[in-house]
Amino acid sequence: MATKVETFSATGRRKTAVARVHLVPGTGTWIVNNKDPQSYFCSEALLHYIQQPLQATDTLHKFDLTAQLHGGGIAGQAGALRHAIARALCLADPTLRKVLKESGCLTRDSRMKERKKYGQPGARRRFQFSKR
Repeated sequence: MATKVETFSATGRRKTAVARVHLVPGTGTWIVNNKDPQSYFCSEALLHYIQQPLQATDTLHKFDLTAQLHGGGIAGQAGALRHAIARALCLADPTLRKVLKESGCLTRDSRMKERKKYGQPGARRRFQFSKR
């Protein structure tokens, strides 16, 4: 008879990127879009940014992580993944919420690209004014 392992799932968003994360108690194995995170993100800075909620709560090697990312670019996906990991950690252990909130990991970054308006070439740019 198979034993049921508790999985903590959460969704994180940043710009147009969406991350779905599944945390399972384990040894710290990460899979991001069926790849290891070092080959997917290719940047040490983004990897440290993603690991921030796990390092703040001292749970880096306590959970196995599986993530599905889509939309946006690499930096937006990293922000979405960080947000999703923080939300999943809150589901796993509600006492971690205070630490994650103080470190800013639970706050969704709401900055989006401003839309282009009609009658002008961009969001803020205007066509050149000609007096004569």
